[in-house]
Amino acid sequence: MVEIPKLDENKSKTEIVNFIKDKIDDSGVDGIVIGLSGGIDSSISAYLSCEAIGEEKVLGIILPSSTTPTEDTIHGKEIAIKLGIDFIEINIDNILNEYLKVLKTDSKEAIGNLKARIRMNILYYYSNLNNYIVMGTGNKSEILIGYFTKYGDGACDAEPIGHIYKTQLRKLAKNWEIPDEIINKPPRAGLWDNQTDEEEIGMPYELLDRILYMLIDENMNKNEIAKILEISIKEIERIDEKIKNNAHKSKIPDSI
Repeated sequence: MVEIPKLDENKSKTEIVNFIKDKIDDSGVDGIVIGLSGGIDSSISAYLSCEAIGEEKVLGIILPSSTTPTEDTIHGKEIAIKLGIDFIEINIDNILNEYLKVLKTDSKEAIGNLKARIRMNILYYYSNLNNYIVMGTGNKSEILIGYFTKYGDGACDAEPIGHIYKTQLRKLAKNWEIPDEIINKPPRAGLWDNQTDEEEIGMPYELLDRILYMLIDENMNKNEIAKILEISIKEIERIDEKIKNNAHKSKIPDSI
């Protein structure tokens, strides 16, 4: 049986904290801005940022909309209070509605991506205002399959947990002061009503991560992966297609 390696929480914490410290030093900035969605990824990124440079140099921004579950906003505030960081809450609906007066679209995907880009505009506004950098919250599972908005939640100055799979993060979070209610709730971006990550991806993260680990880290044959996981080869090919089709999201734009 091929299993995703268990990460040592102390070693992982030290590596990421040092990475963040180096990024701050190299950038010559005064601190970190981070969007707090109330989910596990942003909570971990905020926690590690505080460990690296101190809570007084970390600013949390909570950016709900009408489709954001109420508990996510509550959890964003709770993690900010727990970590002792300053935070600002801005509802983005008024900004979104001004866009939609001009754009006149009813595409939920287009509107969802627009919300993500509005949020990133606000994060970078506060970044510029304070001479901070924007800390990313993407994990390895999302980054590999391109499950993020280009120039939206994918836009940042550093990805401290971008090398760690979602299922690995859930285990690490238990030792990193992240409340159980945040760890155990369904992952979601709240970009439209009743949206969840796993429904959009088409499988639970436990299965996705095992596919990605065997496909990318172990470079295993697709047929072999399908046999081990007892799933259709079409599911492996579907994930592989996501990886290939969305690779552009993580690349610097081409030039002549």
